[in-house]
Amino acid sequence: MRLTMQATEPEAYKAMFGLEKYLSTSKLSAAHKHLIKVRASQLNKCAYCINMHTQEARKDGETEQRLYLLSAWRETSLFTPDEKALLALTEEVTFIGRAGVSDATYQQAAALFDEHYLAQAIMAMVVINAWNRIAISTELPLA
Repeated sequence: MRLTMQATEPEAYKAMFGLEKYLSTSKLSAAHKHLIKVRASQLNKCAYCINMHTQEARKDGETEQRLYLLSAWRETSLFTPDEKALLALTEEVTFIGRAGVSDATYQQAAALFDEHYLAQAIMAMVVINAWNRIAISTELPLA
């Protein structure tokens, strides 16, 4: 049995929820938040977060088809140019150790979003990657 982060370090958990509160007040659309959370969680192979965030996305109106095809988003026309730009950025932020975030990917997103929206999107990517790492390293069970 692994530790329960929330019980062991409640202040750390509280700080993470502070970031979530910040994101809940951001201008990010619900669809963008869900796509970022689900895609990063898929890439990180975080079952707990994939389960949670696909359920949340469905409740907010995301379609089954788009969720099923999210891992192949480049191969379908079901995602808008702004969604594709965020998904590309999500992938590079998630795998940042491989090659960083390319200028092309960053500029593509920057051309579609103002600085504040882009900053909020990057924060959403950073936060879900942190949650994925907590859930995976502590083997958080599916709810």
